[in-house]
Amino acid sequence: MALVIVGTALGACLRAVGSLTQNSNDLRASMMATWSAENRLTQIRLGSEFPDIGERDFDCPQSDLQLVCHEKVMSTPNPLFRRVEVGVAEASFPERRIVKLNQLVPR
Repeated sequence: MALVIVGTALGACLRAVGSLTQNSNDLRASMMATWSAENRLTQIRLGSEFPDIGERDFDCPQSDLQLVCHEKVMSTPNPLFRRVEVGVAEASFPERRIVKLNQLVPR
């Protein structure tokens, strides 16, 4: 009987460890994706770039994580500003966006 209890407890512990490992990987991917999006928005801001309206995809890897950024530039009611939206996804699963950041860019 004690062996059954110990076996059940060990099984539960292994599931908990697996769940924690997956959560850690997801948090790391989220942090890396946020860095990629922030890098692009900072590049626009510091380069005094006034981006053209439209959409584009580009690679934005971080460390060993292969990421793809999707940049969407939209007009605003004020023609002196553009809204830039950068979404980031893993290259192996591009339809699942990890993070999306927005910024207004002045002329």
